[in-house]
Amino acid sequence: MAQKKKETFDTLSSINVNDKTEKKGNLTYLSWAWAWAEVKKLYPTVQRKVYENENGCNYFTDGKSCWVKVGVTIQDLEHIDYLPVMDFRNKSILLENVTSMDINKAIQRSTTKALALHGLGLYIYAGEDLPEGYEPPAPVKPKLDTQRLNGALESIKNGNYTYDKLVDTFTLTPSQVKKAKKFIEDLMEQEQMDKEASYKESLEYVLDTKTYLTEDEN
Repeated sequence: MAQKKKETFDTLSSINVNDKTEKKGNLTYLSWAWAWAEVKKLYPTVQRKVYENENGCNYFTDGKSCWVKVGVTIQDLEHIDYLPVMDFRNKSILLENVTSMDINKAIQRSTTKALALHGLGLYIYAGEDLPEGYEPPAPVKPKLDTQRLNGALESIKNGNYTYDKLVDTFTLTPSQVKKAKKFIEDLMEQEQMDKEASYKESLEYVLDTKTYLTEDEN
């Protein structure tokens, strides 16, 4: 059971929630609906409990201000969060001014924080930019049409590009890879032939020069 609980925390704490948050003042808020849906997909039996006071109200009070109490249970482990009922400045609202909407918002925020105790988005409350152990997905490489592929091959021929750069930058189809490799092979073969031809011409020139010098000396 302890291993399962550790696996739950490791799984949830490694999820990047940055694109589901918003800034309000100096605080970062995570969408409670998204957070709940994300956990529900991974752990369908997750349960939330909104605690009530002795009078059946879904909030508690000391006579001056209010707070809510929300528990979330995953894999038989419950984490409970207590959250003051606050206004838009994150200041506690006096009991006489609290509305049902204020209580509802507090319950939603408290649900998110209870989920964070299980790991989801916990790093944002610690002031971190990314979760520990998070590995960003590899960027999707663009594809090439025939015209652009031919242009890339021409650049390789002119020495302005390389095959390695081509495959690192773009996603090539099997037929494009075959075409590019054949092009490189033909290019290398032609370069070799040009070198041999150049060497042959140089050698013939040397031989002709020697013959000329010999004849001249005679």
